[in-house]
Amino acid sequence: MRALKIISYILVIIGALNWGLVGLFNIDLVALLFGEMTLLSRIVYSLVGIAAVISIITSYRDIADYN
Repeated sequence: MRALKIISYILVIIGALNWGLVGLFNIDLVALLFGEMTLLSRIVYSLVGIAAVISIITSYRDIADYN
């Protein structure tokens, strides 16, 4: 479970940095590296989204266990 948390955290950070670049400089790093909505870029976007859901669930569990 710890490895899943770490991987999801890293993917969420990558997604957040990408959105920061989009907002500040209009640069989509994923599209720049893998192409505009190619299969590989769609996989990266999907993994980041799944990682966000996993992070939400594991954070909620950690909070619930803490109380």
